[in-house]
Amino acid sequence: MDHTVDLLHVGFITHDVKQFITTRPDDLDYEPGQGVELALDLDGWRDEGRPFTPTSLADEDVLEFTIKAYPEHDGVTERLHELEPGAVLHMSDSFGSITWQGPGTFIAAGAGITPFLAILREKARTGEIEESVLHFSNSTPADIICERELEDLLEQRCRFTCTEESGTGYDDRRIDDAYLEEEIDDPSGNFYICGPPDFVEATRATLLDMGADDDRVVIEG
Repeated sequence: MDHTVDLLHVGFITHDVKQFITTRPDDLDYEPGQGVELALDLDGWRDEGRPFTPTSLADEDVLEFTIKAYPEHDGVTERLHELEPGAVLHMSDSFGSITWQGPGTFIAAGAGITPFLAILREKARTGEIEESVLHFSNSTPADIICERELEDLLEQRCRFTCTEESGTGYDDRRIDDAYLEEEIDDPSGNFYICGPPDFVEATRATLLDMGADDDRVVIEG
């Protein structure tokens, strides 16, 4: 790992997602949407780096990470959620291909929203968010990360779908072929996709079948 950082703050965002604030290395640069690897400074975990996306703005003095725990994996995210301020983390330099390519349609599932948070926050600040739309799928309303903030940023251009438990104001359906064909009027623009690998590949394939330009479909990889 290239850097060592200190954990400054930990707090819940949803029932299984926490905000982590760390110090920022002086020589770390990243574009909103790019990630870094984090590893715990604990015996048996220092070589277990995992990718996470800073959700803070790129010019802030500290780093924010928005991280969901997966207790069933008994892995890095579960150990991260056990940490308290004062803990030490090891961090790589930035990497990743999810970066701003212009206004477009953002399509996320679950924790896949995290690369988009910094992008949308940055473009709201610069006044470049008005032509972008977000479609965000979760299991239940309680799982939606930064729901109110996303509504404030995107207003009526923010659509939430719930696949297991829904409620007033949420589409009770999956983001699948039928959904995309109904919601995407013009496939010629930019598309940003992030979520579980099967979701990303299926969504990308549908968009391409609809006439989207592969060069304008932004995914990690």
